Amino acid sequence: MWLFPALLLFLPGGSTAQDPITGPDTVSGQQQGSLTVQCRYDSSWKKHKKYWCQGADWSTCEILLKTNASEQLVKKDRVSIRDDQTGFIVTVTMEDLRISDAGIYWCGIERSGRDLHFEVNVNIDP
Repeated sequence: MWLFPALLLFLPGGSTAQDPITGPDTVSGQQQGSLTVQCRYDSSWKKHKKYWCQGADWSTCEILLKTNASEQLVKKDRVSIRDDQTGFIVTVTMEDLRISDAGIYWCGIERSGRDLHFEVNVNIDP
């Protein structure tokens, strides 16, 4: 049984001009534990707001929280988000995990027109 927080990091080099935001396809965490997701983005999106969204369909997902276009940590309930604008990584941490937290989430970047997004499947182990 894994009692420490799960940390999944998408390694540098995976992002290309065709993929302005990338991350892990799937992350897993233990019920009542925590998990961290790191999504890497292209440097040209540094000053844009980033967000964490829940729902199977990106166009109708619920934004759980959003950065303020700075590196300041934003926390709401059991979820936090921080934008590392030097490393071009947005980090989302989910704490006190529940089975109901399992599902499809999205790392997103706000922009005019259609936002940029990357799908992450979150699994919660009992």
